[in-house]
Amino acid sequence: MAYQLRGKELAFIRGQRVARLATVGPTGEPHNVPVCTVAIGGKLFFASEAASRKVKNIRINPRVALAFDEYDENWTKLRGVMVIGKATVIEKGVTFHRARLALYRKYRQYRKMEPIKEGESVIVQVVPERSFAWGL
Repeated sequence: MAYQLRGKELAFIRGQRVARLATVGPTGEPHNVPVCTVAIGGKLFFASEAASRKVKNIRINPRVALAFDEYDENWTKLRGVMVIGKATVIEKGVTFHRARLALYRKYRQYRKMEPIKEGESVIVQVVPERSFAWGL
């Protein structure tokens, strides 16, 4: 049976606007960047330029980490979820279009400011393998 994010984790993730994606390059150098995600069917998706460093890293090593968090000066209120999983680069097709539509719905500025176009952009799908949550 595939790993599934727990209800509170998934609800928290869906409410976040930005996550931090960690990948590893071919020389073992870490790379960490913000991404805008959507959750569909227990999987996480984000868009990227096809030639970006994160996509190059994922093509070499599909193991990734996504961190979603809320900071508060009162540290008893810190909340977050870290998801470890396997990423797949999707260049076209039904999953590409479904994820693009979901991203456009969640992030209205995407369509006009950074259109997700086949051939220029890719969708990255992350299948969670485990997670760690705090403060939920």
